[in-house]
Amino acid sequence: MSETTSSQMPPRREFLMRASAAATLPLAARVSRAFVPRPPFRPMRRPRRTAITAQPLEATPAIEVIALNRMAFGPRPGDLEAFRALGPTPQARLESYVEQQLHPESIDDSQLDARLAAQGFTTLNKSLEQLWSDHMLYQGDDYHVHILPAWETVAATWQRAVYSQRQLLETLTDFWHNHFNVDAWQWEISPIFVHYDRDVIRAHALGNFREMLQAVATSTAMLYYLDNFINSRAGPNENYGRELLELHTLGAENYLGVREQASIPGFSDGQPIGYVDEDVYEATRCFTGWRVNDNDWQDGVQNTGTFLYYDEWHDRFQKTFLGHHIPSDQAPMKDGEDVLDLLAAHPGTGRFIARKLARRFIADDPPQEVVDQAAAIFTARKDAPDQLRQTLRVILLSDAFRETWGQKVKRPFEFTASALRAINAEVSLSNDFFWFYRQMGQPLFSHTTPDGYPDVREDWLTTYGVLQRWRMAGAVVNGWIDDVSADLLGQTPAHVRTPNALADFWIQRILGRSMASEHRQTVVDFIAQGRNPAFDLSGEQIAERLPSMVQLILMSPEFQLR
Repeated sequence: MSETTSSQMPPRREFLMRASAAATLPLAARVSRAFVPRPPFRPMRRPRRTAITAQPLEATPAIEVIALNRMAFGPRPGDLEAFRALGPTPQARLESYVEQQLHPESIDDSQLDARLAAQGFTTLNKSLEQLWSDHMLYQGDDYHVHILPAWETVAATWQRAVYSQRQLLETLTDFWHNHFNVDAWQWEISPIFVHYDRDVIRAHALGNFREMLQAVATSTAMLYYLDNFINSRAGPNENYGRELLELHTLGAENYLGVREQASIPGFSDGQPIGYVDEDVYEATRCFTGWRVNDNDWQDGVQNTGTFLYYDEWHDRFQKTFLGHHIPSDQAPMKDGEDVLDLLAAHPGTGRFIARKLARRFIADDPPQEVVDQAAAIFTARKDAPDQLRQTLRVILLSDAFRETWGQKVKRPFEFTASALRAINAEVSLSNDFFWFYRQMGQPLFSHTTPDGYPDVREDWLTTYGVLQRWRMAGAVVNGWIDDVSADLLGQTPAHVRTPNALADFWIQRILGRSMASEHRQTVVDFIAQGRNPAFDLSGEQIAERLPSMVQLILMSPEFQLR
């Protein structure tokens, strides 16, 4: 195959990398990697690099393209057609799809269930106590037994992202895992990570935020991750208290610094406009004694891995939090639950959560009008069992959701999942896949700091990041990963043989829409290799060039957007 010269590159060529250059990828990158212990996909430090600027390239596409790239991890074959059959108008189709996805329990996902069963997972249905007993208290010398629940959660997450019909639940699970981030590969967390994913994050993704806060605060994973398991009156640890305010509820946007609590406007009315360091310290005191049943030698403690309120460690004296007096000697857990109640009801929390959700589903800088509307519903419905579902509905049915395009780019997880879905790949994941994927900088559940992976383009469209997208795209279409395959030739209709027809078929198949004319021409020129694009290619030529042409489409500017 001949390479196209750089002088022929169209505008924004940093995205349109020539698939023919994939042949220069070192052979070592194509061979299977041996299993690497502890763990195989530990996050790499990503050097900060100048971000590649990506301006919107096209008019707003059809609503099915928007919905399936934002509410889902991109369309699989047949998804666009199924969406179009949901109603007589674009708005009716969107409303139908939103309601369907907001009620995942009503969606038949038996095909995914069969795939998960075929993977032979052994930990996904274990209770917290079973996980603790079988994996945390395991005394053997096989480290993989210890981390197996975390490993299986990662593998199952990929299966769900690629194959589940409940796509909104999967994108929301990803959102909440980053919002309530824990590092799954910490020693105490790996053995029980199935519980955190299944019973804490997934179980509450569309429910009530206050209930979710309680589940997170009492989860073994979060208690270990932010050190509240050692938070006692004798040695207060503010890690959880600070992140609860700064990352989980009010957000840094409502932090007012080192000031007297009483100096904050609204304090005297029990509704301060924000929080200060004293609120962090008082919250820390409220959560003393919230710990884990993690030994069999202390009185009142069992070695089960479950939550434990340990009264001997609790600071029983009065506190002041967000303008509210918390009296001494309240009932067990009441101090901490009062803090969670106040945070969940505060309008600042509503704004912070609404802004993050709108950023995830609309734009890096979402319209303030949408944020305000969603925040109002979040706060007004604070006691509703489906509070988060109602809040999401406002965002997903907003004018901004339908009319905004090109303001979000796919993060590595979204890029890879959407590529696998677009080419109808068969995926049975092992370490070979993760060796390629981890180079992209977003290994699942591996962000070491509490803020989770970022959700803005500048953090992902670096020169290094785009290079790794190219390598991953090449790996999945060229069969360099033993446990990922896609029959691209078999999916191409037999009558589609000219460069023009091949390019147009796969552009529509992958994008669900047309490319910019100069980008399409690049794809046509590549597979034509100097031939007349209106003339048929031989079967050998198609078989040789098709994977790299598909890789080129996956690396197009259009495919990066959502």
